[in-house]
Amino acid sequence: MQSDDARYLKRKYKGGSLDVHPTEKALVVQYEVEATILGEMGDPMLGERKECQKIIRLKSLTSNTDIASLARKVVEECRLISPSRLPEVEQLLFYLQNRKKSAEKKEKKQIKPRDLTPFEGMELDEEANINSIDDYIELLYEDIPEKIRGATLILHLARNPDNLEELLQNGALFCFSQFHGLITHYKIGVLCMSIIEHELKRYDLWQDELLKKKKADILSKEYEKALKKYHGLLTKQEQLLRVALYLLLNLSEDTRTELKMRNKNIVHLLVKTLDRDSEELLVLVVSFLKKLSIFLENKNDMAEIDTVEKLVKLVPCEHEDLLNVTLRLLLNLSFDTGLRSKMVQADLLSKLTSLLGDEAQRQIAMCILYHISMDDRFKSMFAYTDCIPQVMKMLFDCGEERIDAELISFCINLAANKRNAQIMCEGNGLKMLMKRALKLKDPLMMKMIRNISQHDGPSKNLFIDYVGDLAAQIGLKEEEEFVIECLGTLSNLTIPDLDWELVLKEYNLVPYLKDHLKPAQQEDDEFVCQIVYVFYQMVFHQATRDVIIKETQAPAYLIDLMHDKNAEIRKVCDNTLDIIAEYDVEWGKKIQSEKFRWHNSQWLEMVENRQMDEAEPFMYGDDGEPFLQNGDILERPDLFYSSDGIIPVDGAISPEFFTDFQNGDLLGPHGFPSSSLTDGYGQTGVTPARPATAYGFRPDEPFYYGYTTSR
Repeated sequence: MQSDDARYLKRKYKGGSLDVHPTEKALVVQYEVEATILGEMGDPMLGERKECQKIIRLKSLTSNTDIASLARKVVEECRLISPSRLPEVEQLLFYLQNRKKSAEKKEKKQIKPRDLTPFEGMELDEEANINSIDDYIELLYEDIPEKIRGATLILHLARNPDNLEELLQNGALFCFSQFHGLITHYKIGVLCMSIIEHELKRYDLWQDELLKKKKADILSKEYEKALKKYHGLLTKQEQLLRVALYLLLNLSEDTRTELKMRNKNIVHLLVKTLDRDSEELLVLVVSFLKKLSIFLENKNDMAEIDTVEKLVKLVPCEHEDLLNVTLRLLLNLSFDTGLRSKMVQADLLSKLTSLLGDEAQRQIAMCILYHISMDDRFKSMFAYTDCIPQVMKMLFDCGEERIDAELISFCINLAANKRNAQIMCEGNGLKMLMKRALKLKDPLMMKMIRNISQHDGPSKNLFIDYVGDLAAQIGLKEEEEFVIECLGTLSNLTIPDLDWELVLKEYNLVPYLKDHLKPAQQEDDEFVCQIVYVFYQMVFHQATRDVIIKETQAPAYLIDLMHDKNAEIRKVCDNTLDIIAEYDVEWGKKIQSEKFRWHNSQWLEMVENRQMDEAEPFMYGDDGEPFLQNGDILERPDLFYSSDGIIPVDGAISPEFFTDFQNGDLLGPHGFPSSSLTDGYGQTGVTPARPATAYGFRPDEPFYYGYTTSR
């Protein structure tokens, strides 16, 4: 308030009760303030009373303190305490001097680092009270000492989230965002960035000078003096950096302003500040980087420098807030494949694994681990940590409750690696997984089991005990997604001792599989792919092969699916039909005819539609009779190439032909094999116990199709 207007406001203070602070070495003075607004003639026009309190902290009070002298000093410096109350003050001080310290120690343990006063010169001798906000605002219009006190009290209120809403609704209290335009107009943000850049350069110079003195004065005390001075300068500099960065962080709420900061290299300045040891400063810097990281340009800037390496050094740390915000920044960066690779190289994998036991950080750590597990090159590295036993325990601890999406997704990815799958099956691991999946009909758990089942070795043989349970799910009216996973698991079980004929008959699977291959029920590509793959596995066994070929129309359905729009379905169909063609002559001719018709459909259509009198000479023989009639070329095996061994004269098609045909390497202008290329794809390691497929591989070799990959 201006000095000329001071006569219009009158304050009157009235002392109240006096007591000790319950936990601190302090006296609590209760008092009443009566504020009266006076008119021009001095008569009161409006008045208001408010109850207040003042806390007098006695930091110098010890067991050897002179109580009488301290009491006189308190009364002299605090105008709210009448001199007549000196004996009462002495009695309260004596009580504080002899009070037990257990309560005080307990209170101190509850204070977190972020609750401490952040800057020098902000010590208060009273507690900020939201009910006194109007008084604090009035202090902003007084002289400098009162301004500082009022601003400090308001700051303490603002640090409590519960007070923010009431502060924002206070019309007399300014809102910082209203000043953004003014701050921007006077280029305060640019000045702050210049200050930060300058201070970081000074920091480098200080370190260089300190290092030189350490080498030159290793036996003298000059280095100790320089080190002490360095720490003093560092403390003040970090306070300055905190203020400047807080200002920039608030200004960056405007994305246009944030873009200007990015153009002035704010990311590099922040990353350079990560070398500091001040946890409070690091919390601010990492929070700023996390905010920036949601934009691609800023993420790319972070990728160009050693951001990840510096962040990994902060994991783990004792400061809970710093650890949490660092993990969140790493999570944002882990969406980038290159940055995930840097995280693994910096040994973040083992550090995150150790955090799975920390309930406060578990979910964020799990999300980062999930992103890392998406890369096949990193899946095997989890086997060398104790990550898998931990996540398996988490799965089983869920009981019948729904498993977190992050946890089960992570496990699905891990199960795609052979060594990880073996660790999961150790002990009763597979038994407990199957029990839970079958009881709760959990499709995600069954997807994890399906990924485990794809690996050859000891883990696959464990599934022999669960074939019946899996087959029983297919005939039931279960959720389709769950049935797909059961079917996919069965299709992976290429176990020599498994009697598929018995399984098919006992659980009546053939009608089910045949019904789901009808064209009207082929909307779900994955479902169809799994069924076709089951047929693919079955045609390797004579008993089941005979059932499929002679007692069902499955080959006809497979022929229809040869030209499906889904590449994986076409691939598995072709493999299955090629094997059927090798063991059944009639179906072999039909399959051969369909393949010829499909690959030459345009040419055949042209032949059928061309008028005979406009036909080319090559379409007639020497006797004037048509060379081709109604596709009779299929009955003339002597017309196929036979001299180079690509297609023998008996019409049988070699495995190598279809391997190269599938790759598109041997097609001529009309789909025929090109005679200029020779057969260079001979098979090796063929065992007589199981026939090779027409594509040159066996079910016990790795078979790729997209639905067994990680989630």
